[in-house]
Amino acid sequence: MGKLLELTNVHSYYGHIHALQGISLHVEEGEIVTLIGSNGAGKSTTLRTISGLIHAREGKVLLDGKDITHTEPHNVVSLGVGHVPEGRGIFPKLTVQENLEMGAFTINDQKIIKDRLDLTFELFPRLKERISQFGGTLSGGEQQMLAIGRGLMQNPRILMLDEPSMGLAPVLVDVIFDTIKKLNQQGTTILLVEQNALMALSIAHRGYVLQTGSIVLTDDAAKLKKNEMVQKSYLGID
Repeated sequence: MGKLLELTNVHSYYGHIHALQGISLHVEEGEIVTLIGSNGAGKSTTLRTISGLIHAREGKVLLDGKDITHTEPHNVVSLGVGHVPEGRGIFPKLTVQENLEMGAFTINDQKIIKDRLDLTFELFPRLKERISQFGGTLSGGEQQMLAIGRGLMQNPRILMLDEPSMGLAPVLVDVIFDTIKKLNQQGTTILLVEQNALMALSIAHRGYVLQTGSIVLTDDAAKLKKNEMVQKSYLGID
């Protein structure tokens, strides 16, 4: 076990808006780490900075000790960082199979592509049943499964998930979180952004609490669940 991903004093901006104000965090190989915080705290911006969709103006993003701070997004994917963004972002006019194959655009080895397809269909049998359906005809839960499956097709070393349970019925939320746990048990490192802090902390090893672009608290997930500030602000416990 070692630090697979590390951010050191990262500052990111949208124009003049100082969105990340000196974020430092790390994810060790084999962990599930969750970022919790209210809307606008900087959680999604952290993932976007890691994946190269925006570049930090200060600080460093390291993957396995390699500086990827200013690496372009397609190259970050090639290095093993998968990113399933908020809102799913599937291709509605492509079939399930075509959406998944788009996720493997950096891979030339057909055996790896077949193995990742098999894994995705093993995790999400419903996608196999709908392999020829257009993405836009799937339910919200099925689209989320497809988005995660597409992220897995890259064979990522670390998979970043942004609000995977958003808009889903409770029974599907359970399915998604069980799948995240299973993926982690099979060796995928996970960085999870999730509004449902209780569910996130229930499956994570560690967590970071963000407020207005800064980390205000970090601890083991079990300890964060018992933290008074976390309970009041994010778990709805007075």
